[in-house]
Amino acid sequence: MSTADQAGTSMRSASGAPAPEPTRSMSQTGSSGSSRAASAPASQAPAASAPARGRRVRLTVSRVDPWSAMKMSFLLSVALGIAGVVMVSVLWMILAGMGVFDQVNGLVGQIIQDGENTFDIMDFLGFGRVVSLAIVVGVIDVILMTALATLAAFLYNVSSSLVGGLQLTLTDD
Repeated sequence: MSTADQAGTSMRSASGAPAPEPTRSMSQTGSSGSSRAASAPASQAPAASAPARGRRVRLTVSRVDPWSAMKMSFLLSVALGIAGVVMVSVLWMILAGMGVFDQVNGLVGQIIQDGENTFDIMDFLGFGRVVSLAIVVGVIDVILMTALATLAAFLYNVSSSLVGGLQLTLTDD
């Protein structure tokens, strides 16, 4: 195996043909204290007529770390919660700018036709109330998604020990 393969990298030229593999030099100090450069031998280059092919590796995901799954799901659910609050705020402002709430007030006022008590939808759907509800839903979402992802990691580990895990085939093209 060449030094480029050991490092996990592969190099190709723009035409797709394999490029010569790099060699690493190691400095060694002799008894006189001077350093010499010794280069590792390059592996045999494939024949020029052979097409360039990537490596295929078959891997098995046998275990998912629950702590890692919890951290990742927490960060993603916080991002989704913030996006949800921003989305609700923008939607409320768009609806208010279009006059939807005024039209709903007029429509409900015509249906009820109670001169003494006037209906105002803003008593129920005010901006502060809507954003507060979106924040509460976002916090509940963060807690539930984090707990479910952690539980899913534990369940995957148990089922993976029974059936062997998820098998993947990866290629290096």
